[in-house]
Amino acid sequence: MNFHYSMVIIWSNEDNCYLVHLPDFPFQEFHTHGDTYEEAAKRGQEVIDTYLELYKERGKALPLPKNPLLLQVA
Repeated sequence: MNFHYSMVIIWSNEDNCYLVHLPDFPFQEFHTHGDTYEEAAKRGQEVIDTYLELYKERGKALPLPKNPLLLQVA
């Protein structure tokens, strides 16, 4: 089953860059960043891909997406 995970990208005046939060992987508030929105999105996708690889390598179940619009009802 392929899940679609959410990515929240916000501008931080304090950090002077875009910060990326991955709500489906809640063990930290921000997971990566970028100087441009596009760079932040690319880095966010790279982090998601890395997390998914780690889950599979460790034999852990993938987290279910928190966004109810992305879940299908059986």
